[in-house]
Amino acid sequence: MTMHLTRRQLLQRAGVAGALSALSSNPVMAELIRAPRLIPWRNWSGAQTCLPEARLAPKDLDELVQVIGQAPGKIRAVGSGHSFSALVPTDGTLLSLSNFTGLLSHDSKTLQAEFGAGTPMSRMGTALKAVGQALNNMADIDYQTLAGAISTSTHGTGKGFQSYSGYVAGLQLVTAQGDVLECDSTHNPEVFNAARVSLGALGVVSKIRMQNREAYRLREHQWIAKTEELLEDVEKNTRENQHWEMLVVTHSDYALSMTLNETTEPATPPISADEEGGNEFVTLIEKLDKYVSDFPEARSVLLNNMRHLANFDDRIGESYEIYANVRTVRFNEMEYSVPAEHGPACLREIIKLITDKDLRTWFPIEYRYVKADDIALSMFEGRDSCSISVHQHYQMDHHNFFAAVEPIFWKYAGRPHWGKLHTLNARNLQALYPRWQEFQQVRRELDPNGKFLNAHLSSILGVN
Repeated sequence: MTMHLTRRQLLQRAGVAGALSALSSNPVMAELIRAPRLIPWRNWSGAQTCLPEARLAPKDLDELVQVIGQAPGKIRAVGSGHSFSALVPTDGTLLSLSNFTGLLSHDSKTLQAEFGAGTPMSRMGTALKAVGQALNNMADIDYQTLAGAISTSTHGTGKGFQSYSGYVAGLQLVTAQGDVLECDSTHNPEVFNAARVSLGALGVVSKIRMQNREAYRLREHQWIAKTEELLEDVEKNTRENQHWEMLVVTHSDYALSMTLNETTEPATPPISADEEGGNEFVTLIEKLDKYVSDFPEARSVLLNNMRHLANFDDRIGESYEIYANVRTVRFNEMEYSVPAEHGPACLREIIKLITDKDLRTWFPIEYRYVKADDIALSMFEGRDSCSISVHQHYQMDHHNFFAAVEPIFWKYAGRPHWGKLHTLNARNLQALYPRWQEFQQVRRELDPNGKFLNAHLSSILGVN
């Protein structure tokens, strides 16, 4: 086919070609023209951003090893971007494991299953159910990838249950030198223990084997009660239920209490995303804050009387369907885990501070329990813990609010959730972790030049 150009089209194209030729003769402009297109990255809440030199998604293990070996600068692995802290941002290479997904193998006798490390937690439940298995416990958000969840010791609730990291039976790690290490309790055990909560500082985890249990159903039961009464009943609620937590409504006397217990009863009909996990409840609180925050006494009265409007039907379903909730409102979050016995006192101080100072916040405070483990950088290493989370809507400034609350966590020897906002550095953190040097030694051996560090990790790990 012959294409005919008009005189105007011919002149326009000649003009463009001439302009490009002129630009390319300028060394600076020529370099810009040849430069790769940079694609910005930001996390779920929008609080963390970066402009990496490269964003890569290796298609298999060989390519992953090659990328790690050839990347000229720093490398940070990225999952779903649901960490609120600055674990990911880098101006080097941002490496995605989006091609390392899915159920790779399973064992019906040991009830273990191996997944690609980039598998979203939201896709694990159905895959495990198909082979008769289920995770022992889950967090109430399942947007994270498996590698991201274990690297930050992400957790659910229940005094008898550890974080995701506590159920890792084995993993594969690619080091800065390109070595592929198979790690479990008998193979590279020192690396295995450190890599179960590594913050991505040891290398890139490419696959993970989880210790699971047989598939099961859960019943969710929710009710509104006075916060102080729930705190007085903590021992009873945690003893009589496999999973218990509460969401404390700030500027009120009440909290939403929630239990999850195993059941063999048939599943209930599905509900809408707005109703799931108290989203409708949270939306109502948001509206009250919007219109009556300038009238503290009226706000408190309205919030206290809101309990008469709350009505929650029990839900029954497969475990992975009940654990996780849809989050329709974005936020930023700070969470610390304090020794379990100090949980009530710590929460009472936070509530009193918010009330006395009339701190501007409306998101409920999340209050949960987690069982101790033996992982060097786990927030739960060596002690049963109570995890307390404060939140702020992503469009509201969180800095002043979090700065006011954080010293209360320090008073009770709180350890910050690695994936959530905090202001501690290595000097503060090493005093909170008895096995701090154990992790540091493994990190120095595997990544002596700090290829997997960014500014945030250098600060919290004390690496110059």
